[in-house]
Amino acid sequence: MDAGQTICKTALMSDLLSDILMQLSMKGTLYFRTSFRPPWGVRVPSYSNVARFHFAHRGECLIRHEKGGEPIRLAQGDLVIIPGGAGHSLYCQPETEPDALPLETVLERAGYEGEGVLVYAGDDNLEDRETQLICGHFSIADGQEHPIFDRLPPFVHIQDYGAQAGQWMEATLRMIGAETGGQSMGGDLIALKLSETIFAQAIRAFLSSAEAQDAGLSGFSDPQLARALTMIHADPSHGWTLDALAREAGMSRTGFAVRFADKIGMPPLQYVTYWRMQLACRALRETGRSIADVAAQVGYSSESGFSRVFKKEKGLPPARYRAQMAAA
Repeated sequence: MDAGQTICKTALMSDLLSDILMQLSMKGTLYFRTSFRPPWGVRVPSYSNVARFHFAHRGECLIRHEKGGEPIRLAQGDLVIIPGGAGHSLYCQPETEPDALPLETVLERAGYEGEGVLVYAGDDNLEDRETQLICGHFSIADGQEHPIFDRLPPFVHIQDYGAQAGQWMEATLRMIGAETGGQSMGGDLIALKLSETIFAQAIRAFLSSAEAQDAGLSGFSDPQLARALTMIHADPSHGWTLDALAREAGMSRTGFAVRFADKIGMPPLQYVTYWRMQLACRALRETGRSIADVAAQVGYSSESGFSRVFKKEKGLPPARYRAQMAAA
């Protein structure tokens, strides 16, 4: 692949990913920046509908998933994303893992009240063994979903993340480290918005990796499929047909259908319906538009037809979905 093709592929995937993240109302939450000195270990509890992240701003640590498996080593400059809100343990050395404390206990012992740096020191107070982590999570709204999030592996570990992403990313990470928990006005908000950029960049890097193929996500970085996906996202209410999408991808009808199902995990027209329902969920949750208006917005000429598809996909009628989201 030449440089022009690489740029085109990256641009397509970036626009597609941007639309997915915006429409799913992705929001970041920064917990804190840590200053841990050994021996230390923290058990982070599970939490639904989020993808947690830790960036090693200084030092290193080990992380083990609640479902077991080998721990990963998070070295200085590494980023790890833990999808699905799964519980996990962070600790400085293998021998400290059994004594890792629940996060709430660490917060209580550290006297942390939600601002500044979370400082927790063991017996070793040497600064050159300090581990500074920037910790937080990203969430999508209740009822929203997408294969990109559903199929991520237990850990998305991007080594030497700042260097991989380029000088702008290194500068961004340094700025987050400086702003998080700082005293400057608006520092936490600046760090939060920058962290959302980091997350999008991290997912883009993962989708371009060989690991994405193992997770069944390589279709989102496939330049031909990405053209068709981009058209679906650009005009979801259009009366898309298999022939029209295959033309957008520059492929034969059969070849496109087979590759799409294989790499995306569902047939092309099923994805059209799937994405329309995600947009409908957002409109029902965040706007006061009538169900008929929402139906028209996502490509249905009749309210009854839309309601039938929505119930099949989401398990309840649109009006009841809206009521449940309002109550929640």
